[in-house]
Amino acid sequence: MRRFNPLIVRSVVRVAMRHGTSDKSLIDDLVQETYLKLCADTRRILRQFTPQSEESAFGFLKVVATNVAQDFFKSRLAEKRSPETYAETLDEVDVQARPEPPNEKLSAADRAVLIGQIDRKLRALVPAEELHRSRVVFWLYYRSGLTASAIASIPSVALTTKGVESLLFRLTRLVRQGICGIEAQDNPEEKGFRQAESF
Repeated sequence: MRRFNPLIVRSVVRVAMRHGTSDKSLIDDLVQETYLKLCADTRRILRQFTPQSEESAFGFLKVVATNVAQDFFKSRLAEKRSPETYAETLDEVDVQARPEPPNEKLSAADRAVLIGQIDRKLRALVPAEELHRSRVVFWLYYRSGLTASAIASIPSVALTTKGVESLLFRLTRLVRQGICGIEAQDNPEEKGFRQAESF
């Protein structure tokens, strides 16, 4: 461990950073998972390893640690929609994508109209070069219910958690102003937008 632990930690950190996280407890867990993999099945992968040079062990352990971390993030992302897949479905918003919340006052048809109106505003108000990522982040948050940190962990989003939160704040304010105008507080459409935020 004295000799190889720094290498294993660096390998795990490198993968974690690519996935937008530097959570120390998660990194520690992945390092421990690497040791478990090395020891599993009476150290089978270590017994099968045939070094070709003095440096082979470093390369081997780097690959094992990297694979453990990549497998973790791959399985975590598999539980969510990938942004590319989700973006394809945004052109035709599926009202039934999530179950209707309890005590929901909007009908399914009203929600469909409201969501379509919000999406049209996004398309109209967000600059073209930012539109794809902005729509993906906005709808992953408001319709799929992902947290800002979960969205930030998607590699292609390429934002930190703070960056996602900042983008959501700006997009929400932009759409509110676009739909509801300056007098948003007393506008019935603003109430509808608040209800849409629960999607």
